[in-house]
Amino acid sequence: MQNRAYLFILMTLTIDAIGIGIVFPIMPDLMERVGASGTGEGALWGGVLMASYAGALFIFAPIIGSLSDAYGRKPVLLLALAVLAVDYVIMAMAGVFWVLLIGRILAGIAGATYTTATAYIADISTPKERAARFGMVGAAFGIGFVLGPAIGGIAAEWHISAPFWIAAGLSAANVIFGLVVLPESLSPDNRRHFGRHDLNPFNAIIEAFKIPNLAIPLICLFFFEFANMVYPTLWAFFTRELFGWSTLLIGVSLAGYGILLAGVQAGLMPILITRFGEFSTLRFGIVSALIGFIGFGLISTITGLVLVLVFAALSDLSPPMMTAMASNMVNDEKQGLVQGVIASMASIAAFLAPLVVTSVFEVFVDEKGIYLPGAPFLMAAVLVLLMIPFIMRLRGHSQS
Repeated sequence: MQNRAYLFILMTLTIDAIGIGIVFPIMPDLMERVGASGTGEGALWGGVLMASYAGALFIFAPIIGSLSDAYGRKPVLLLALAVLAVDYVIMAMAGVFWVLLIGRILAGIAGATYTTATAYIADISTPKERAARFGMVGAAFGIGFVLGPAIGGIAAEWHISAPFWIAAGLSAANVIFGLVVLPESLSPDNRRHFGRHDLNPFNAIIEAFKIPNLAIPLICLFFFEFANMVYPTLWAFFTRELFGWSTLLIGVSLAGYGILLAGVQAGLMPILITRFGEFSTLRFGIVSALIGFIGFGLISTITGLVLVLVFAALSDLSPPMMTAMASNMVNDEKQGLVQGVIASMASIAAFLAPLVVTSVFEVFVDEKGIYLPGAPFLMAAVLVLLMIPFIMRLRGHSQS
């Protein structure tokens, strides 16, 4: 039964990634559909949509994480998945920007599925298993990012709304699957009281920062997630501006990245953890992130883009290591809280980053100034450099 539950969690995360990835290749066309003119303006509007998603996730992720600590993982997971299915229907029918905005806010609320799913994995895993299993979370997202952009690029050839209808169907089917196979992972003895205190997302963050040593991985995750948001925010606009790529080609490139990501997370990561340990794996991921950001900041050819994309995939070794280190710092009754705060910190980064990077992108693709479409990636490289002193302090908190 546990294996089927684990499969359901991975499927849930894969479908979440499909739903997210479906949108990426069609973003420029979707923004044109609701009235944006030009790549720069379209990127800004897309940044607002991504920020609204992240803002809703920030407010609701710690709340939903705490609800799962109080009432169990299963009901929270299934309700969030049902909301996500409704959201995709709204997105499919949207013809104006404000309807898209409502849809993204609902998606942010339902996106807290990730919080409860990772807490579920923590419930059914030993401390030594958690890094590898959180790595499988990344692999599930990688598979989703293979399928999502490919489905989005192909389905958009039929109609711009087709990808959303497909995502809605997948989400609804997964709710049914969960009703059949998912047992509750959190025993009543390990549950905690949910009160008014848990309704304030800042309270959860403050509580988490009071836990000894936990602030360090949370700060590292924040910096990394902020920097890494440059990829989902700008990829479609960046490749269209630099190379004139079509929606289909953007989808294929994102699918290729998803293949690399799945290989890194499911294939390479367990080997690196076993042979070198969590901290060395984290350090390798951070170096790869620097190479990737600097490379994308300076590339001018498709060959260069393909080479640098490998390092971008390798950089995703980092978040599972930091998540595992944070998870191992707390007891079972706080896993939902910690995973909720991790998602909340990531959502703060995801709220701020699209607004910042799209503004930088617009400035550097404006014909009146310096033309450097890769400027946001160089900015991300600087952020990763700033987090290195914090990374070094995590050495003593990794599993060998």
